[in-house]
Order: sequence, then C-alpha cells, then structure tokens
Amino acid sequence: MSLNIPADFVEKYNQPGPRYTSYPTVPAWKQPFGGDEYREALADLATRPGDELALYLHLPFCAKHCFYCGCNALVSREKNAVEVYLDRVEKELSMVTALIGTGRRVVQFHWGGGTPNYLSNAEVNRALAMFRGAFDLAPDAEVSLEVDPRIATPEQVAFLRSAGFNRISLGVQDFEESVQAAIGRKQGRERTLDVYRGCRDAGFPGVNVDLVYGLPGQTRESFARTLAEIIGLGPDRVACFSYAHVPWVRPEQNKVDTSRMMAGYEKFGLFQLTVDSFQVADYDWIGIDHFARRDDELSIALRNRALHRNFMGYATKPAPHMLAFGMSGIGDVCDRFAQNDAELDSWGAAIDAGRLPIVKGHKLSDDDRLRRLVILNVMCNLELPWALTEQAFGAPADRLLAGELAALPPLVEDGLVTVEERGLRITDKGRYFVRNVAMIFDAYLAGAGDKPLFSRTV
Repeated sequence: MSLNIPADFVEKYNQPGPRYTSYPTVPAWKQPFGGDEYREALADLATRPGDELALYLHLPFCAKHCFYCGCNALVSREKNAVEVYLDRVEKELSMVTALIGTGRRVVQFHWGGGTPNYLSNAEVNRALAMFRGAFDLAPDAEVSLEVDPRIATPEQVAFLRSAGFNRISLGVQDFEESVQAAIGRKQGRERTLDVYRGCRDAGFPGVNVDLVYGLPGQTRESFARTLAEIIGLGPDRVACFSYAHVPWVRPEQNKVDTSRMMAGYEKFGLFQLTVDSFQVADYDWIGIDHFARRDDELSIALRNRALHRNFMGYATKPAPHMLAFGMSGIGDVCDRFAQNDAELDSWGAAIDAGRLPIVKGHKLSDDDRLRRLVILNVMCNLELPWALTEQAFGAPADRLLAGELAALPPLVEDGLVTVEERGLRITDKGRYFVRNVAMIFDAYLAGAGDKPLFSRTV
C-alpha cells in the first residue's frame, strides 16, 4: 500500500525532466541532420541484413481535437485526405526499402496517431498490404494500434483482429462525464464498454487501456471509480499517464481550465492511488506509468530484467532498429535518431519531390551510447548493475560514470536508491521518482535550468 511520502518531499523532487523514451532526448538534438544523414544510417542498416526491425506508422487523423491532447494530430475535412496520405507513405516506404532492401524481418509494428481507427477498412487493408509487401512480419510479431472508442464499433475491432492486429489500446482517459467535458472528449461509457467487450469477443490476445491523471475536474473519489471500473474489465495492460500541460507546444491545451486541475502533492496522491489499486488487483507496476497482469509479456520481461523502452513506450521485442513512417515519426537506426517533418504540407512536399522528409536527428557518440544504456536500464529494470557496461564499453559503470555517481548520496539519504556491491537499485520509494534518478546520468541537462519542454516528474 501507499508509502507515507510527505508533501515537502514530493515538491523537492517534482522537477521538469524527460520521460526517456530515448537518450539523448529530442530537445538535445542540435546537430545538422537531414535526409542525407538518414540515408547514411539506412546504408549502414543495409550492411546488417540479419538485424530485426520495429516499425512505427503515424496516422494523424482525428474526428475532433481533444483539448488535453499532446499528440501530433489533425482534423481534415477533405474526403480523400487519408488516401493522399497513404500515397505519400507508400512513396516514403519505397525510398527507404530502395536503400535497405525488402523482406527484412519485423518483430514489432505499431500504428499511432492521431486516431488510427479513423481509417476505413479498405484503407487499413491498403496500409497493411504496403508494409507486408515490403517487410517480413515475424509470426510472433506484435502488431498493435491505438483506438478511439468514440468512433469504434465491435464490428470494426473484429475486422482489425481479422486483419492481423494482435494488440489494441483503447483510449479511455477517465469515465467521469464532467472530466470528459473539461477536456473536450465526450465519450459514452456504454459505447466504450461495448468496444472493449468487442475486443475480447474478437479474440485479441492483448487489450490495453490508456488513462490520464491530473485532468481538470478529477478528484480522488471520481478517479477511484474509474480505476475500479477499469480493473473490473481486466485489461492486460494499463497505461496511466500524467497529464502534461504544455500549451506552448500544443496550443489546443489553452482550452484546458487549469484552475480545476490537481497539481503537486494532490496529483501525486492520484498516482499513488493508481499504483495501490492495480497492485491490489494483482497487476505489476511496469516502469514509470504502466501496469500489466502478471501473466502478460511486460510483467514477465520485468521479472527477467529484459524490459526495453523506445519511442513506442515499454516493449518486450528488443529490435535494435526502428523505422518510422508518416509525419512526425521518429526512427532509431544504427545509432542515429531521425525525425520526420511534423507539418503535413511540408512532409508531403518533401516526399513528392523524392526527398526523405527528415528535419531533425542525432548521431550518437560513444558517450551517448553509454548513457543511453544506463538510463534506459534504470527506467526499465530499476537497477544499474556495474557489470552492465563491461562488454560494450570495457569497464564497469561505477568506473565509467564515477563523477555522476558522486551525486548519489543525497538520493541514498532520501531513500530513493541503494548502492550495493554489484550495483545501484531503485527502492520502492524511489520508483515514484525514477526519472529523477535517471536525470543524474543525462549529460545534456547540466546547467540547463528550467526545462519547459519536459513535464514535471510528479
């Protein structure tokens, strides 16, 4: 059950910081990096034909903007907007496979957005056929997508299952009607439940639910009701994200009434309630904000110290490279990060001109690779074995990062970590502040002061 963590302690560690779906994080990418640099990365990938891949497809279309949303999404009234978009994805795909070849083995394929189920059945089939024609989808590959229950039906999710998707994530956020109204997302409870039951009836091996805490109008009592209802459904995984209010990045969030939002210690209490509720219900707490049934692959990976983290979140398929397609997609190829243009028109114009639509990226140095290994292991497996770095970097982590480890005593004194003979471990208390621990090893945060592009750690 909840640890007794006082308000002043929470405030001490409630600082802006990265979520570390990558290292270095996107704001640190300052190198000149465009299509030519991405071509070099893909050329390197072509020399490694045995390496497995993960794929990400960004589908930005939504029926309506939600006020709280931090995703790269758009509402289009053009009847053929999706077809035009898929035409360009197909061209982008051809440019990439011209450099790496076809038939590469894929172990993870995720559709994000936006609202992927905005697509018609015919458009879904077309997109799947494009990628199946270009890659070899492993028999046990995770093929997943995000779904908005407001525009879904049991018939649609049955089609998605028959098309080959085996994991589906339903955006719920909160069942409370007043909260839904405050974020511009009216979502009928019965419809959501019908879609969830449709996923189960369709035989999806994995059904996920997404929640958000810290939204305007939420109270401890109201969110407890949502948690109880979700637990009663028994999803395989739940992601419970902290609402990050960044209207300077997402102007739509200016419509959110911040005067009705919990913050700081009160908001922290909502997350403690979430952790307690799922652990009592026999879910494992995964990383910073995920929960999984004990027989789920994520839980098994956590117990086996084999959890991974990438731009798609926590993962069990350790593909060394990820190719991203569509506007704003971010790939990770041969120690280079590469981000597509996030503006629909300029992304499309680049593709129409035969150019890879890369606008930002970063080639990792040896120091970046060392710190990425350390930070992602802390974020995933809640530990830093000194021996972790020996094979790749020739020395134990406590020797390679001695300067950073000198900053640990205050965290040890505060009970967030323990330092043992074989390495560092995150404590039960420290789990709530694991991002703060990871930040110690981030070379790009030193002297940065306030970091407005990052959410607070609580």
